[in-house]
Order: sequence, then C-alpha cells, then structure tokens
Amino acid sequence: MKKCFLSIAAILIAMSTVFGQKTTIRLKGSDTCLPLSQKEAEQFMKKNSNVSISVTGGGSGVGLAALIEGTTDIAMSSRSMKMSEKTKMRDAGKAYKEVKIAYDALAVVVNPANKINQLTREQLEGIFTGKIKNWKEVGGENMSIVVYSRESSSGTFEFFKEHVLSNKNYTASALMMPATGAIIQSVSQTKGAIGYVGLAYIEKDVKALKVSYDKGKTFTAPSIANAKNKSYPVIRPLFYYFLDKDDGKVKPFLDFVLSTAGQKIVEEIGYVSLN
Repeated sequence: MKKCFLSIAAILIAMSTVFGQKTTIRLKGSDTCLPLSQKEAEQFMKKNSNVSISVTGGGSGVGLAALIEGTTDIAMSSRSMKMSEKTKMRDAGKAYKEVKIAYDALAVVVNPANKINQLTREQLEGIFTGKIKNWKEVGGENMSIVVYSRESSSGTFEFFKEHVLSNKNYTASALMMPATGAIIQSVSQTKGAIGYVGLAYIEKDVKALKVSYDKGKTFTAPSIANAKNKSYPVIRPLFYYFLDKDDGKVKPFLDFVLSTAGQKIVEEIGYVSLN
C-alpha cells in the first residue's frame, strides 16, 4: 500500500512538473508583421500565463529561412512562400501550413516638406528604377530624388517590385534599409527622399502619397477604409507559416489571432482585418 501511495505521488509530481512548464513560441520574420504580432502576443500572454512568446523581425526571407532551419516556430511573412523555399522545405522533409492573418495597404511615403502629394504607378516605377531622378520631372521642385528601399530579404521588397515596378529592378542607387523603421527615419530626415512602408508604420514625420493605377484618372490615399473597399490598389495579405509537427503547440495562439478579439487588434494596429 505504501509503495502504491509513493507511485501515485511520483506520478502527481511528474504531472505538475510537465504542466507547470511554460510553452515557448518563437515568431520571426516580416517587419511588416512585427508590430501586429507583438501586440497579439502581448494580449495572448495576458490570458495564458503558461505561454511565453518571443517576436523578432529581420524580413520575410529571414523568417522563412529560420523555419526551414528549425530556429523559429512561426515565420511571419508579407509575401507568399517562394518556389525555392518550398523546395528547401520538401528536401528537408518538412510539411508546413500557411495561414493568412490580415491584409496590409503598402504606402509610398515622402518627406512632409515635399510638395508632391500623388503619383501614378508609372511614375513610381520610373522613380524606383532610376529613370526619373529629379522631383521636377513629376511636377515637384528641382531636387534630386533619394530612393529608400527594404533589403532583398524583405517580403515588402519583393511585393513592391512585383506589383509596383512590374518586376523591373530597383535603381542601383537605391539605399537598402534593414528595417521599416529605418526607412521612416531616413525619409523624415531627407527632403528629397521617397520610400515604402506598411500602413501601420505611417506617422506624422512622413507623408503618405495618393496613388493612381489608371494612369492618373483617380488617385487614392492608403487607409484602412480604402483598403477595405478595395479602392486603394496596393494591398497584400500577411501570412504565418509553421510546421505541421508544431500544429498543437501554435494552434491556440493562431486561433486567438484569427478570433474576433485578435482581428480587432489587427485594425487597432493599423492593418485590415480578414472580416
């Protein structure tokens, strides 16, 4: 009987040890997803004290590479996974899932002192590919254009190149920034600067431009309302990627992000909810 009690006690101690441990979830990748994921994680951990979530940026490519290498549980991405990344996943024998978490309106920003308020897609292509070098060429001051871009590991870099530049290469003079915050800071300090950022990053230190995708007939400002009614042309989905084997581990957090409460946070941060 004594041995039986000892066995039960040992089991209870083992169970308390297991259930007392914190679950750690690591998110890495897109700078666009960063402020949203940080807020979602913060609110989720308030309700789930047994879960610890770390969120770091670096770019969509960095996050997906970390997922392949096994150094993150969720890869945040502002673009779909590339074929080369899918091949690496397959070669590593890793099955994965893709979950759409929100939408983002990608905004083109300039210094507030710049008199330009709107540009066509064709003008943006000319500026970012280097064909247009002075603001006077698009109706502005006689002032050199300073192009700021995200680095090539960024999903935002890829999306802008594909959907705004029609897959043409960025100008060799473009200054590649390691993070979205660096673009905001640089544009705010340089009168002739232009860059692109996720909607949630827009602040008073930069000016978001209206954009036209119908050769100048209509210009639309980037906003949640215009993204929702689809009048703003530069909209993209944001994704989480995770491995099948981690489904049970990350599902409670994913369920929260996709819930009414989680999607409310999406709009509070400045993105567009799935609803």
